[in-house]
Amino acid sequence: MKFFSSLMDRVLSWSRHPKAPAYLAALSFAESSFFPIPPDIMLAPMVVAEPRKAWRLAALTTLASVAGGLAGFAIGYFAFEAITPVLKDYGYWEKYLAAKEWFVAWGFWAVLAAGFSPIPYKVFTIAAGTMAMPLLPFTVASALGRGARFFLIAGLLYWGGVGFEKVLRRYIDAIGWAVVVLLIVGLIIWRI
Repeated sequence: MKFFSSLMDRVLSWSRHPKAPAYLAALSFAESSFFPIPPDIMLAPMVVAEPRKAWRLAALTTLASVAGGLAGFAIGYFAFEAITPVLKDYGYWEKYLAAKEWFVAWGFWAVLAAGFSPIPYKVFTIAAGTMAMPLLPFTVASALGRGARFFLIAGLLYWGGVGFEKVLRRYIDAIGWAVVVLLIVGLIIWRI
């Protein structure tokens, strides 16, 4: 079943669209403050499609993500009472409480780790605002964490070059179905 290879072709064609960088910036901004889909899924095919733009795209993603993180910080600082029901309804409340504990213990390092890792960064941006973390360390930690993540992705894909796209195209369906199976198994284990 060639579902993922046709999806890959479609995503690569979208990534070559003239407005793709604007969409990447908007996604990066939104993901850092409220949206659940990470910008990596758009950054990666854009770098594969145009490797010569890898560093520019990583910088754009980083800057937009940090700006979105500042918006998340403002949400936490100014509007936490209004978003509390949303955090609870969408399953982010426990993550928010864990993020608060991380802030008490680690502060700057918690934001840096959340910026780099697959942990929902938006939860940490909002928690940083509710905890009134000083803005300069928050911004520096965000820039370092997000920058390291996006430049690493762009760099790996840049150095992989055209050969990477060929290898990925060859194995994309197997990789895609393996990820689906792992997600299902993970959900089953998590529910048990």
